[in-house]
Amino acid sequence: MTIKTIATTPIAGQNPGTSGLRKKTAVFQSPNFLENYVQSIFDGIGGVEGKRFVIGGDGRFFNRQAIDVILRMAAANGVAECIVGRDGLLSTPAASHLIRLNKTDGGLILSASHNPGGPNADFGLKFNGANGGPASEAVTAKIFDASQNIQEYQILDAAPVDLRLERTTKLGDMSVKVIDPVADYAALMESLFDFDAIRTLFQNGFRMSFDAMLAVTGPYAKEIFENRLGAKHGTVINGEPSHDFGGGHPDPNPIWARELMAIMHSDTPPDFGAASDGDGDRNMITGPRRYVSPSDSLAILADLAHLAPAYKDGLAGVARSMPTSCAVDRVAAAKGIEGFETPTGWKFFGNLLDAGRATLCGEESAGTGSDHVREKDGLWAVLLWLNIFAVTGKSMDQILADHYAAYGRTYYSRHDYEAVESDKANALMSALRTKLPDLAGQVVNGLTIKAADEFAYDDPVDGSRSEGQGLRILFEGDARAVFRLSGTGTEGATLRVYLEKLETAKNKFKADPQKALANVIAAAETLAGIKAHTGRSAPDVIT
Repeated sequence: MTIKTIATTPIAGQNPGTSGLRKKTAVFQSPNFLENYVQSIFDGIGGVEGKRFVIGGDGRFFNRQAIDVILRMAAANGVAECIVGRDGLLSTPAASHLIRLNKTDGGLILSASHNPGGPNADFGLKFNGANGGPASEAVTAKIFDASQNIQEYQILDAAPVDLRLERTTKLGDMSVKVIDPVADYAALMESLFDFDAIRTLFQNGFRMSFDAMLAVTGPYAKEIFENRLGAKHGTVINGEPSHDFGGGHPDPNPIWARELMAIMHSDTPPDFGAASDGDGDRNMITGPRRYVSPSDSLAILADLAHLAPAYKDGLAGVARSMPTSCAVDRVAAAKGIEGFETPTGWKFFGNLLDAGRATLCGEESAGTGSDHVREKDGLWAVLLWLNIFAVTGKSMDQILADHYAAYGRTYYSRHDYEAVESDKANALMSALRTKLPDLAGQVVNGLTIKAADEFAYDDPVDGSRSEGQGLRILFEGDARAVFRLSGTGTEGATLRVYLEKLETAKNKFKADPQKALANVIAAAETLAGIKAHTGRSAPDVIT
């Protein structure tokens, strides 16, 4: 085995987004693209000689081949040890836990999260730091800078490591430890929740359906729900990971999780339904014939987290991404704990969690988690819901009714316009941005604008400032419209429009969200001119 030094030149576009670098699979497979980016990660974090890393991914197409390249480059760059999930598999929250458990210097996670997979679909790679969380903006800036100045990369000339067996081998001078991808994570979950109470819940006839969407959480869900908690065989559907997610889109929402939604709207639905995404960090929560918005789920979990052993002493604080509804803010105020509003991207929660300022965090895009890891965690959210069912003995409808009675119902929806031509999406945002200073006091579609701004975040821990994080229009009566271009797509731009409105009249808690939000939706169109700018008469996805 010899170390080869390969001359290369910078490749445009290797700028990490909100959660690493995501491109079409064919782009990652193109000459030197992956190698350049991996070397840029190694150089951008200050070198890797003598360091230890966790490596794994969601099993999508090109996962195994990319891990082989990463391992051989790690060995060539002097890495001391890599801990790898068997068959190259690790959910994102499991990888975060392994980084923390083994006190490694970070990890490389291969995933494009909820994006589709396959040779004609998407791939992704991100670096997580020693705290287990996504790299900070300062670190990703250094990685990008390294990618723009790269001249060579190092790689070991060696055969691929066999990742099918759990054992420790050598790759050059580097140790490669292949581990069970599920065991340590399952043990962590068992330490957080009352598994005995949840086991009894299932023994007493509670029924659940969990859709793993042919993605990485299948093995985790089967081990935890069926093997350890005693849920009946078949509780986990679509539980075998597929390199292209069965040709589907592993995004846990009512549009893409059609099979689960059909089960939950059948004549005899289970008591509880849930789904997770490609890499296991997102969740969808449903009850019988009822979809629970991620924002409502976050608020309810924050309100009732004390029912689980890990949170019995209460929460230090809660944090939400700016586009997430304000429902959790009202919970924080009632409990007298801190509430934080951050930009989109889990990395912004890291400082709050590390400093003990927040315990629970959530994003409107179905991401929820706590200080047990430094990533959002789909199965964790499902288990917290199960713990709440087990302790309260209440149904989903009862839990929601109790929450709305105490805090009001925040009607909420996200409208996604996908693959919009980038120049058109940017023109829409620019035109709306210029209007912001003059909007306060205007009445639009019956709503009075209270304030309008472009969200910027001052981190209360390290003092850093993040600007340009989305356009906010606040209406009187606790209603909002938020506009943002997503950083997780691989082509064009996804325009996300977030809409919310608080309802406190108890006789109005059962309306259809789209009808309840009709005037907010109309105001958003009037203000932004979505159809005029994009040519789209309706969103591609409504959640």
